[in-house]
Amino acid sequence: MTITYSCIANGRAVLAELSLTGGSYQEAAATVLRLVLLRAEPKTIMQMGSFVYHTLFIDGITYLCATDNALDTITPSAFLKNVSDTFLRNPLMSQEHFSPSNAVAADFQQVLGKYMMQYNKNQGDSSISTLRSQVTEVKNIMSKNIDEILENEERLNIFTDKTDDLQTTVSDVHLS
Repeated sequence: MTITYSCIANGRAVLAELSLTGGSYQEAAATVLRLVLLRAEPKTIMQMGSFVYHTLFIDGITYLCATDNALDTITPSAFLKNVSDTFLRNPLMSQEHFSPSNAVAADFQQVLGKYMMQYNKNQGDSSISTLRSQVTEVKNIMSKNIDEILENEERLNIFTDKTDDLQTTVSDVHLS
């Protein structure tokens, strides 16, 4: 999962946005923002085209990000929470001072970029650790299966020996 686009909006007005890949997110983002305002739900997730849009709506401000994977909802939620916390912690980011023409918007674009890179990098690290744990799990299962096969082989050998002994005994009794 990669966060490819993010923005902060006051109503429908985008205050700061950043796209890490080529592509036009503005039209889809405008649609998502309109739906968020209509629904007024704290969190929404919407699939539009090949991207999944995650939003966090707090006090009239919408924090939005687009990802390329619908399966992960934890990473985008954590990203949006971090962005909103940073936005709300800074007094210059209040609604009265923050407008698209303000230099703070450009500065906050850098904050969006920093968090996007951080969460995308962490996701890559997480994928590697997930893969490693899956490999370890497969190795453990294979070892367990090999142990079971060896135990079964041992029991089969014992059974075969007993069968041979029984057959020998039956042959001896039959010959007598």
